[in-house]
Amino acid sequence: MPKRTVLLVASGDLRLSANQQCWPAQAAMEKQLTAAVARLGFELVRAHPYKPKERHGFIASQKEGMEVFATLDPKAPLIVAESVWQYSHHVLAGLISHRGPILTAANWSGTWPGLVGMLNLNGSLTKAGVAYSTLWSEDFTDELFTHGLATWLKTGRVVHPTTHVRPLAKCTVPAKAATVARRLAQELRTRKAILGVFDEGCMGMFNAIIPDELLFSTGVFKERLSQSALYYAATQVPEDEARTVYEWLQKKGLKFHLGHREATELTEDQVLWQCRTYIAALRIADEFGCDAIGIQYQQGLKDLLPASDLVEGLLNNSDRPPVRNAAGRVIRAGEPLPHFNEVDECAGLDGLLTHRVHRALGQPVENTLHDLRWGDVDRSGSIPDYVWVFLISGATPPAHHVGGYKGSDSHRQPAMYFRLGGGTLRGVAKPGEIVWSRIFVEAGKLKMDLGRARAVALPREETERRWKLTTPQWPIMHAVTYGVSRDQMMARHKANHIQVAYARSAREADLALYTKAALARELGLEVALCGTRADGSKF
Repeated sequence: MPKRTVLLVASGDLRLSANQQCWPAQAAMEKQLTAAVARLGFELVRAHPYKPKERHGFIASQKEGMEVFATLDPKAPLIVAESVWQYSHHVLAGLISHRGPILTAANWSGTWPGLVGMLNLNGSLTKAGVAYSTLWSEDFTDELFTHGLATWLKTGRVVHPTTHVRPLAKCTVPAKAATVARRLAQELRTRKAILGVFDEGCMGMFNAIIPDELLFSTGVFKERLSQSALYYAATQVPEDEARTVYEWLQKKGLKFHLGHREATELTEDQVLWQCRTYIAALRIADEFGCDAIGIQYQQGLKDLLPASDLVEGLLNNSDRPPVRNAAGRVIRAGEPLPHFNEVDECAGLDGLLTHRVHRALGQPVENTLHDLRWGDVDRSGSIPDYVWVFLISGATPPAHHVGGYKGSDSHRQPAMYFRLGGGTLRGVAKPGEIVWSRIFVEAGKLKMDLGRARAVALPREETERRWKLTTPQWPIMHAVTYGVSRDQMMARHKANHIQVAYARSAREADLALYTKAALARELGLEVALCGTRADGSKF
C-alpha cells in the first residue's frame, strides 16, 4: 500500500432491503469521513466496491467479509465506518486476524443508527480480544473527532478518559445490600437457574453470547431451544385461547392500530398469531423450567410468524394475560417471565439478577433492555441535561409506560424488517429513578457496569420529534445519566444494549444498584460503578 493510505470497510445488514434503503446514508457518511482524513494529509480508500446489481456497498455476509479481508494488507491502518445497524460477524473474522491499527467510527444520528451498530461491534471486538480504537461524530468536523482521528493516524491508538468508572472494590457497599446479595448468591448456587435460549447469535451479535463455562460460576445454565419448536408450538395453540389473550389486552386498554392490508398494516390475524406465540413461549419455558427466555426475533422466525415484540413486552410484565400449563396451573402467576430481546444472553443474565434483587428488596421487578439509540439536548428547553433516547426495537413492559396498558399502543413493525408484520408494544417511559447496567465479556471474564439515571418527562412535541428521528413504532425512554456524559458513555459501553429497571425513590435505587453489584461480585463477575448518585456524590 502507498504510504499515508487508510483502508475503509463497511459492514451491513444481512437483509438486502435494509442495505438498499440505508446505503445513501452510508455513502454520505463515507464522503464526510473521506474529507476528514484528507484534511489530515491521508487518503481513505474503500477496500470493497459498490455493488451495482445489489444497489449498495456493504459487506453483507460473513463469507463476503472473509473474501474482502483475504485481499487486504493485514498491516494497513483500517477504519470500520458505520452509519447503520450492522452484523458484527460479517467482519469479525477479518478484524481478528488484522494486524494493523483498527478504528471503529460512527455517525451520531437517531435516524441512521450507526452508533448502535458500532457499539455492538466494539463489544464483539472486546470479547474477541481485538485491539481497536473508536470515534463518533455528527459531521466529522468537531474537535473531539478531529483530534482523535489525528492521534490515531499518528500513533494507531486513541484512548478516551474513563474517570467516571470506579471498581466496586473501591466502594463501600451498604450492609443491607451485602447481606441480601450473599443470600441471593447462595440461593443461585443451591437452586440453579436456566436461561432458555431460542437459537444464539441473533443479527451477528457475537458479544451477546456468553460462553457456558463463564456462566457456570453464576449458578445459571443454558437450555438450548429451537425457534422451530416455538413455531410448531404456536401452531398448536387453538384460536379461542389466542383470542382470550387478545381480548384480555383490549379490556386492559391496549390500543391496536389495525388495518386490512397484510403487507403494510397491522391486522387482527397478525395479533392473534402473536398471542399464540406468547402462550407457546410460556408453556415451553414452563416445561423446561426456564427462569428467563430469549427469542431470536429476527432471522428464521420472522419468515414463519409475525414479529415477537408483543410477546416480549408481555413476558416482562407482572400484570399479563394468564396462561395455564398442561396440569391446569397458571404459569408464573403475577410475575414476569424475564425475556432478553434478540437473545442477548448478557441482558438475560442481567435481567434474571435484576428480577431477583428487586423482588428481594420489594422494588418493581419489571426490567428490560433498550438500544442505546441516540441522544440530544432537549429542544423544548424543559430539561437542561443531555437526554438520551433509549429505544428498544419493539416492546417494553407496560408497567414502564405512562398510563400502563391504557397509555400503550401497538403498531405494525416496519415491513423492511418484518414481511409478516406483527404489532409492537409501545409507550413513553414514565418519569422515575432507574438503575442501568450492562454485563459484557472481556479478557475471558464476565464483567458488569452499573450506574444511576432518571427517566424524565419531555413535552409531547419533543417526544414526537425524537420518535420521528428514530423509529416511531417502538417504545421510548428519555433518560438522564448521573455523572456520565455522552462521550464517557460511548467510550466505556461495550454493547448496543443497556438494561434498565425502576425503583420507587432515589435512595431505594441506590440500594438496588449496590445489591445487584454485590450479587454480581459474589457470583464471580468483575464489577464497576459508573458516574454518581442522583445528588452528584460518588459511589
